[in-house]
This record gives sequence, C-alpha cells and structure tokens, in this order.
Amino acid sequence: ITIHFCRLHELKFLSCLDLNLRGEVMDVLSDIEIARKNQMVPIEKVASKLKLEEDSLQKFGHHIAKIDTNTLKNQNKNGKLILVTAISPTPAGEGKTTTSVGLNDALNKIGKQSLVCLREPSLGPCFGVKGGAAGGGYAQVVPMDKINLHFTGDFHAITSAHNLLASMIDNHIYWGNDLNIDTRRIVWGRVVDLNDRALRNTNINLGGIANGFPREDKFDITVASEVMAIFCLSTSLSDLQKRLGNIIIGYTRDKKEIKARDVNADGAMTTLLKDAFLPNLVQTLEENPAIIHGGPFANIAHGCNSLIATQTALKLSDYVVTEAGFGADLGAEKFLDIKCRKGNLNPSAIVIVATVRALKMHGGMDKKELKNENLDALRKGLSNLQQHISNMKKYGVPVSVAINHFITDTDNELSIISECCDELGIKSFNCTHWSNGGAGAETLAQHIVDVTTEENPKIKHLYPNEMKLWDKVQKIAQDIYGAKDIIADQKIRTQFDELQENYGHYPICIAKTQYSFSTDPNLRGAPKDHIVPIREIRLAAGAEFLVVVCDKIMTMPGLPRIPAANAIHLNDDGEIEGLF
Repeated sequence: ITIHFCRLHELKFLSCLDLNLRGEVMDVLSDIEIARKNQMVPIEKVASKLKLEEDSLQKFGHHIAKIDTNTLKNQNKNGKLILVTAISPTPAGEGKTTTSVGLNDALNKIGKQSLVCLREPSLGPCFGVKGGAAGGGYAQVVPMDKINLHFTGDFHAITSAHNLLASMIDNHIYWGNDLNIDTRRIVWGRVVDLNDRALRNTNINLGGIANGFPREDKFDITVASEVMAIFCLSTSLSDLQKRLGNIIIGYTRDKKEIKARDVNADGAMTTLLKDAFLPNLVQTLEENPAIIHGGPFANIAHGCNSLIATQTALKLSDYVVTEAGFGADLGAEKFLDIKCRKGNLNPSAIVIVATVRALKMHGGMDKKELKNENLDALRKGLSNLQQHISNMKKYGVPVSVAINHFITDTDNELSIISECCDELGIKSFNCTHWSNGGAGAETLAQHIVDVTTEENPKIKHLYPNEMKLWDKVQKIAQDIYGAKDIIADQKIRTQFDELQENYGHYPICIAKTQYSFSTDPNLRGAPKDHIVPIREIRLAAGAEFLVVVCDKIMTMPGLPRIPAANAIHLNDDGEIEGLF
C-alpha cells in the first residue's frame, strides 16, 4: 500500500513522497511526474459530461479542444458560481489553483456536476521564478506540459494583435502622419510573452530614413497588455472589436486622444483573435472538465480568466469553480467589482485559501523555520486572514475558509485557525486535496452545496458606478486595505478631475504590491491606518477601467539569477523534464 501525503517545499517545487507502511521513503514524484503517470481520457468523453456534442468542439489533438460558444446561445440556465481566492501571498505558498481544482473534483465526487475555470499560464513565469501553473499534487489540470507551453496559441494571438497595432502606428507616422500623432506621446508599446529586462526601454526605427522616425519605445510582457484585459472582459466578437477600437494609442500635440480605430487596426486585430476567443476545454487528473482561458496580470489588470469562459461554463454546468489572482485584496476585489460588474455575474460563495505556513510568515516567522510549530506567530499572522474574511463579507456572499494542508501542520495549529474562523462565524475546512485529490476536499464541497441551495444572494459591489473616481479609490483603500487615506500630488489630482467627465463611471483597477494590504511588501499581517500614495493613472479605455498605480509595478519582469529555464529539458524519451 502506498500513501501519498507528504510535501517538500524546497526550491519552490512541491513534490510527493511515496511511503510504505513502515514509513520508508520509496520514491519522490514531482507534479509533472504525477501528471505523466495519469491516463487521460479523450476530450470527447470529458465534453460528454457537459452534454457537449462533438460538433461543438474544435480539437487540438486527443486531450484539448476549443468550445464553439455559438452552439450555446439558446441555453438559458446558469449554474452556481464559486470564487476561490486567498490570503496575501507569501513565499510559503497558498495553493489557490490547487484548491480550485481539488474543490471541483470534490464536487464531482459527491455527485454534483462541476466545472473549474482557470487562467492560462504565461511563459514568462514558467521560465522565470514561478515555474508552471496547473495546480499540484493530485489536484491538477492536464496535459500540464502543453497547458504551460504553447497550449492552443491564445497568447501568441494576443501578442500578434498587440504588436500589429504597434506596427500600424509607426506605419501611419512613416506615411505622412495624417492624424498628427505626437511621437513623444505614444503610449502603446510592444509585448512578448517572456521575461526580458533588456526590452523594458528601447529605441526603434533606427538605421536611416527608410526605417521611419526614431523614437523611444518599450516592451511589456503579454499578460500585461491591454489587449489581454480586453480579451478577458469581452462578451462577443463584436464587443471585442469595439473595445479594441477604443484603445488609446497616443495623443496629438494638443493632447487629443488617438485610438486604435483611428489607424484602422481594430478589424485586423479582431481577426487575429477570432479563434483564440473560443474557450479551451481540458480535464483534471480525475477526468473532470476544466476550462482554461485568458490570463491578465492581477496588479496592472484584473487577474481573472476570460468572461466568455466563465459565462460559457455557467451555461454548461451546475457548479462553476473559478479563481482570482493574488490575494483577495487584489484578485477577489477586482473579480467582484470589475468582472462581475461587467459580466453581470453573481457568485454564490467565496472560498478563501490559507495555509498554516503562510499565516506563520505573516506572523513574522522565517521561511526556514516554518516546519516547526509556532503558535504565537500563527496567532499574529491570523490578522491577515481575519482582514480578508472581513473584506469578503462586505459583498454579501457566503464566505468559507479552505486550509490547504501540509504534512508539517500540527493539530494545535489547525485548531487555532478553526477557532478563529468560528469566532467570526465562518466555517473552515482542513483540505488534503493536494495528496488525496477530490476526496481530500469533500467536506468543503458539501458545505458549498449546502450554502448555495437557496436563491443566490445579490452581490453588493463596494462602490456604485456613479461615485467619483477619487472617492472610489479612497473607498477601496480604506475598506479593503485598511488605509487611513490616499494621497496624490496636484498633477495626479488634476488628472482625476479631467478623467471624471468622460470616464467617471469606470471601475478602479489598483496596481500595487500583492504581498501586503499596504504598498510596502514587507508589511505583512494586516497593517492599519497606512497611507496609500497614488503615483500614476493609466486610462484603459478599451478594457473600460482606470488603472491607479500605487506602487512601482513591473510590467516586464526579468529572469532571476538561476531561472527555471535552466532545469527544463527533454529526456531521452522526448518527454519534458523540470517544467514543474
């Protein structure tokens, strides 16, 4: 008999120890090895669980397909939407994706029809620090190697659409600049889906008259592109083209806005995205359906999978489990105040993921000591979980806590978290889905079923559309971050006043560190009465939100000293090693 239940959290990889009954270590399996040992079923069998006919699928091999959303137009029902979020991220790890997959498998295991909706991984983090992103242990989506690499080419299509617009801008200027674009005020750069610090600031059009007018430019990573945000908030191809056309690419000398449709780029960009816009269907290790589509940053954008994927899933399944990026203060707030507002979504339940390890880090414990019991650090770190619970309660949706279990967790530590949640009137569940798959999250799944049997409560947004832009930012900072106030210099205040007339109804997308409620990543736990400085405002007229930058946000990451790419290779059998 082999028992799978141990974790190694060294060098950022999670591994599974196989132990026999005498406790002897028999083998060490990485997540990719666990995935590779799994026998996937044909994608048609997965689709049949959603009552999807074969003519609704555009297949990419045996185990991946795109869903033709045109076949779903006449379906009126909507399933129940479950949002999985987390405490503020730490190097100890929280496991939001793993928990989302585990909860989905658990719902199916107790006899409910459930579908999980996730973001597509970016190649940048995959080859950089983070590694792959497809869940972990025995709660994964597969084929994880293809999902983490080129998948169905969606990100390549988004990259191409973004760069086509950039090319058409420079081409317009080269052939006479009829729009009088001020080359010093072009705000549309270029993108690539890799980490490459050398491209953060560039000079282009060098080499003489034949190559155009020299100017400064920049590259962002593809997931930071406004095209990605638009792609993930559009409800149809016509909506997609309208939003793409609204992208502000620069200004004239007298500061008149120039949009993508002014250089006739919106039609061609939409054409490039036509096939990518269809949601991608894959499976979990337990052969349950999963949709993976889109992937915007959770700081510079809203950090959720595509709206079209979520809406499609709600038509296909009784329960839909989805996640939002980073902690609840960034991902969940934006999911609820931007995505739900734009897509008329009404979640039935919210699950906050926490780990004993991460809470101890929030309590000041060093990562190297996390395997040791420390009740004082845990109690101190619980302030972070308590703040997230308090925040999520503001939206009027039932909230519960999933403790993503590690083998080093002690009964005393788990009891302290449970008691804390009980005092707040919140149910908590010790979940072992990482080691046991869906069976490890059945109690959480049954609770979700219990709290979503009544008619869905109507979500209460944090602020109304008509509230002034400045007041919206202040509301988020005070009610979600626990700040005393926000500050900005007169130039920024003037920008708010100028944007209020035409864009005052837009929701706010705050860009700040994900590691703290404050703008200081070193302030863990739940800092109070801090000041949130506003350093910059970026108008995302296509995505239809205002990006308020409160921190130095890196939109083109660099590779670390020892990137994950160093360990990725093909073995003698042509299989990928080191990806996860």
